[in-house]
Amino acid sequence: MILNIAAYRFVAIDDVEPLATRLHQWAQAAALRGTVLVAPEGINLFLAGAQDAVRGFLDRLRDDPRFAGLHAKESWSRSLPFARLKVKCKREIIRFDRPGSAPMTPDARAPAVAPVTLARWIAQGHDDTGRRVVVLDTRNRQEVAYGTFEGALSLPITRFTELPAALAPHRASLRDATVVSVCTGGIRCEKAARWLRQEGMDNLLQLQDGILGYFEQVGGAGYAGRCFVFDARVALDPHLRPLVDGEDAQEAA
Repeated sequence: MILNIAAYRFVAIDDVEPLATRLHQWAQAAALRGTVLVAPEGINLFLAGAQDAVRGFLDRLRDDPRFAGLHAKESWSRSLPFARLKVKCKREIIRFDRPGSAPMTPDARAPAVAPVTLARWIAQGHDDTGRRVVVLDTRNRQEVAYGTFEGALSLPITRFTELPAALAPHRASLRDATVVSVCTGGIRCEKAARWLRQEGMDNLLQLQDGILGYFEQVGGAGYAGRCFVFDARVALDPHLRPLVDGEDAQEAA
């Protein structure tokens, strides 16, 4: 079986190109495939390969104090869902085009809610203070079409950069709610949550580890459908099983 991981870390990086070169060398030596993005605001990676090779890569990465404790969301497939290895240097690890939106220190992060807590809130219909809960899906319409939380507020966007304008008409109606931003692995909902809180939306939280982390810890409670992923598996169900696998996935990659 192939181990697939998704991980990111917002942290200040001043050696972007040398770090990208090292990561490419390590991943290539381990016969991993996927995508690694390195930017001044952090790293974002989606990799797949043999279990020991993937875990070895993560161990080497975590030896760097900037990435100690890096959490990787895991899933399994019968075949590699990526055709090649790509390591790129970028201006942002997820493009948002809003200066100061990257939470590059722990104290800059927006407050997070654990998957088990969100599942309880969804089941009881309110948070622990009695406020109604609104799940804000920060993904694009193509992703949402495969599945989202039941009753979630999703926006008609094709790019993450469009989210602030698309959300603007809804902000007044959300003032009395506890809003939880969600995305695939946590990177977009974390970046959006920081920026929106800076813009006055202090009732906004982020879902820790995103939808994939929710599936890992909770399963599909309160979620309808699958979670779209950016590789040949297409989407994962709440048990982290791929929609496409085996030979079909290899051909798609």
